[in-house]
Amino acid sequence: MLILQKKMSTRGSRSEKVKRIFQQFDLNRDGGLNRDEMSALVVAVNPRVRFSDEQISAILDEVFRTYGDFIDTDKGLTYDGLLRTYDDGAGDVDRDFEALALELKSDDDNDSNGNNNAHASSMGFEEASTSLVVDERVKSPEPQKQQRKATGAVSPNHGIIFDDTWKLLDDVEILIKRLKAKQLKDSKTKGEHSDAFSDPGWSRELGPSMEMNKQINWDETRHDYTIFVKELGVLRSRADGSRSREEAFDGHMAIGRLLYDQQLFKESLVCFKRACELQPTDVRPHFRAGNCFYVLGQHTESKDEFILALDAAEAGGNQWSYLLPQIHVNLGISLEGEGMIISACEHYREAAILCPTHFRALKLLGSALFGAGEYKAAVKALEEAIYLKNDYPDAHCDLASALHAMGNDDNAVKEFQKAIDLKPGHVDALYNLGGLYMDMGRYQRASEVYTRVLGLWPNHWRAQVNKAVALLGAGETEEAKKSLKEALKMTSRVELHDALSHLKQLQKKKGKGIGNRNGFGEEAFIIIEPSKFKTLGGKTTSRQELATGLEIRAFQRVTRLFRCDVEILKKEMTDSGTPLTYSGYGIPEKSIRKAGLECVLRRLLSFLKPETFVGSVKAINLKILSVLDKSESGRVDLGMFFAVLAPICGGTPEKRKRVAFDSLLWRPVTGTGTGIPDSGVLKKSDALRYIKLLRSIYIPSQNSSEITEIQVESDDSMVSLTDFLAMFDDPESGFGVMPILLKLESGDRNRHGNTVCSVCRYPVIGPRFKEMKLRFSLCGGCYSEGKVPFGLKAEEFCFKEYGSGSEAVRDKCMWFSSHDNTKK
Repeated sequence: MLILQKKMSTRGSRSEKVKRIFQQFDLNRDGGLNRDEMSALVVAVNPRVRFSDEQISAILDEVFRTYGDFIDTDKGLTYDGLLRTYDDGAGDVDRDFEALALELKSDDDNDSNGNNNAHASSMGFEEASTSLVVDERVKSPEPQKQQRKATGAVSPNHGIIFDDTWKLLDDVEILIKRLKAKQLKDSKTKGEHSDAFSDPGWSRELGPSMEMNKQINWDETRHDYTIFVKELGVLRSRADGSRSREEAFDGHMAIGRLLYDQQLFKESLVCFKRACELQPTDVRPHFRAGNCFYVLGQHTESKDEFILALDAAEAGGNQWSYLLPQIHVNLGISLEGEGMIISACEHYREAAILCPTHFRALKLLGSALFGAGEYKAAVKALEEAIYLKNDYPDAHCDLASALHAMGNDDNAVKEFQKAIDLKPGHVDALYNLGGLYMDMGRYQRASEVYTRVLGLWPNHWRAQVNKAVALLGAGETEEAKKSLKEALKMTSRVELHDALSHLKQLQKKKGKGIGNRNGFGEEAFIIIEPSKFKTLGGKTTSRQELATGLEIRAFQRVTRLFRCDVEILKKEMTDSGTPLTYSGYGIPEKSIRKAGLECVLRRLLSFLKPETFVGSVKAINLKILSVLDKSESGRVDLGMFFAVLAPICGGTPEKRKRVAFDSLLWRPVTGTGTGIPDSGVLKKSDALRYIKLLRSIYIPSQNSSEITEIQVESDDSMVSLTDFLAMFDDPESGFGVMPILLKLESGDRNRHGNTVCSVCRYPVIGPRFKEMKLRFSLCGGCYSEGKVPFGLKAEEFCFKEYGSGSEAVRDKCMWFSSHDNTKK
């Protein structure tokens, strides 16, 4: 009987609250809520949501259709109908009642409220503040609270519904003030060149902390911070003890936002994760948690939260449409944090489609496209961003970089200057402008720009090194030496020691009064035609072959593919679940989108840091994908891609060739395809096409534009592995550069003592080429370019290659021995 009375009491209070809500919006007092009145009700009880007219119309259509039995044709939804919607769970009476700030007048209802408070106390949760902060909170001025409440109510992201949430926030603010007062006595806030770097595009909606010029450095090891966390845990428990899940959710979200704004990111993350548990299908806590993870440098976790937010938003219909573009933007930024730049492009593009005026999404798209080597597309996106927001310095900076990459240097200088005019302390713009002046041969101007960079960022060692190079180009050797020494104080990289050694060599030559040098200290040189470069002995590499080998080796270094064992490539084929798609010719192939291919590359190159992986993807996109996806369809034949990678991955040459063959066999899975895996044979036409692709990608003498001609005649004859290896190793029509590449891989870091190149004056590293008659030595780079010191005249130059210093010493000893024997 007591239970029945409690149910009747609860039902009575609910009905009274519904009646007050109904009366509040029945403006014409006709006993019904028409569409305009219902629209006002929906908006009022959802202050944090911005509804479009279409959304409101859809909601009202659903209500009037579902509750047709309670609709008065002339008046609208009756009181009984509104009560029925709440009984069916279409809304929360208590939440809506408090959001509207309504009051109940009857004594019964007051008793009911008292019972609710007593129930909360009996469960161990207190309505009042904790004794830690209650006295200070009471002194908080009421007008300030009302102003905060009004501000929060108009924002769909920051809206606070329940009054008790404001009490919690007051207590949290007091805890933060206490902590800040204690910690700031011993430490100072510091700016981290806040005006110096390009804006990463991180949304301004993510919280004021991302826009602050000063960073708060909380010392989490101190005792006062430990106490703060403990007291904060008490307030979180109060939020958990709220009367409903909605109120607990409201409390955790509000506390999390306040902590985030104070740059207490770890503590705010705890709140947002708890809010995710309370309402898993709500977009906002996942979105906020993703922001926290990103700021904390946990990009993978950030990406996962944004994916959850995106799934929830897409499942929620139009309710979260206003937030979708920003979710895509922030997800893209998180992906970039992992180095997944092509995948990031897809989300930036989606954000720009959803919101065409989102200039930040367009800027990020352009920057990411530039990072992937898609220069034309990058220029288009960045120009669109600047059209929408002309005073966007970062967009001007990145547009200048893209224009420079395309060879449009004059306009690039103008764009860099616009970025600097808008933001005089823009380090990225200044640093890149210095590089542009270097490329244009304006060395003095470049050194001045690098000096400005160092004024803003004194420990920027790369700017210090580049300044030294610029000074060297301008002929100021002494100043260049000083700059290099300053760079050595910042970092002890081996390249700097080599550069300093190079300058010392120049000074020695200058002291002897020998040589006529160019701006970079090279001896004046002449370029000899290839026919006059002769080789001595069967092991000496020809000039043209070395040039090809050095180019492939440089590509290996940029991509780090030589550190990826070819067996991992084979395992990726075995484990890959790539879906079968059909080409335009109806031939089934295992093709994959570029974003999916990037994920494959990330697994293959999992040992790379994100920023290094971005450079690898860019190089692969420019050199390989541009050829494999000549039609720009956005899809790539995965088997052919594996086959093209195999020769430059790590492993023995036999394994590399075998995996290339297996990759071609793996491509199709039907009898109408190119290979027959079970029998281990391959169509000859497909093997020929692969060899031609390989040559067009890696051998510069075959222009990449010739890819359109790689349509070999259909040849249904089959080739075995042995036949394939013969085709592959053919020095004329195959990939005959493989032996040279292997030699470079094993010895391109070998040093030859104090021997320096007679042209560039740098220490010889890698193969050394000695002219046997005139007795001068060249490094591999100068030899491949055909350079010899100025003034040396000969009908032909005969070179012998040495892979290490010991080989040269042994050869020299044999020469002296034979010379002595001749004398005798």
